Amino acid sequence: MNREQKRMMAKQGASPEGTTTARRAPAATPQRRAPKQRTGIRQFFREVREEMRQVAWPTRPELINYTTITLFVLVLMTSLIFGLNYVFGKFVLWLFQK
Repeated sequence: MNREQKRMMAKQGASPEGTTTARRAPAATPQRRAPKQRTGIRQFFREVREEMRQVAWPTRPELINYTTITLFVLVLMTSLIFGLNYVFGKFVLWLFQK
């Protein structure tokens, strides 16, 4: 669970373990928001590195398979759009020549 999820759960009144706490502010008193703490550049890159370690990277065969599928669909859709454009263009020209 990352820091952002923990903050959101604390804001909603739930603990990170999943139990909720009944915490409500009185309706009569206005709530003041605390100023957001900015993260330093070193902390940011440390967290980015940690998140990148958790990414499930595809294996080489999976990457080749995904790339092949993507290129095939790209060629197919380009051909379909070109074909429809050509047919409709010829149809419109035929329509105006009559």
